[in-house]
Amino acid sequence: MEPLTENAKNLIWQYEGIDQPCDWPGGDSGITIGLGYDLGYEAAGDFENDWKPCLSDGDFTTLSQVLGLKGSDAKAKASGLKAVKIKNSDAERVFLERSVPKYQKLTQQAFPGVDDLPADAQGALFSLVYNRGTSMNGDSRAEMRAIRDLVPKGDLQGIADQIRAMKRLWEGKGLDGLLKRRDAEADLVESCIA
Repeated sequence: MEPLTENAKNLIWQYEGIDQPCDWPGGDSGITIGLGYDLGYEAAGDFENDWKPCLSDGDFTTLSQVLGLKGSDAKAKASGLKAVKIKNSDAERVFLERSVPKYQKLTQQAFPGVDDLPADAQGALFSLVYNRGTSMNGDSRAEMRAIRDLVPKGDLQGIADQIRAMKRLWEGKGLDGLLKRRDAEADLVESCIA
């Protein structure tokens, strides 16, 4: 994959923001730190490699105790994490040095042929995988499967349409940020259409 374009970075930073552990993002999320680093979905070894150099021993231990918690379990623990503060510089470093290479590989696995798309389209699909993961199973992943089939064809309009179509999952659920993010990702793909 191409390096993340400035447009893709700006999109991700706009919708991820710098997360503090006490600000639970809602839905099925876990405790989220930095730029969208969701402790509900990260392995203990990855968390240690990615964040131990940035955190005090006490903060690292505290956050280790919420690994794997998602949804209401994470929400219940979030307010007790106000003492832990994530620095912007650490959030950016972990994102660029650790998360980007990992999630670029996951994007390539989820969407074979993504490397042949324009760089901004690659960045939009990276954003999608960074936010939703790579699962292709079940009704909630129908659009992900459709995108997987459209990528090798280079069908940019079809990809954008499928990104927008997945908004059905969050409409009316108070998760307007996800609706806007899907529109921004689809817009970024469409910006590549000549």
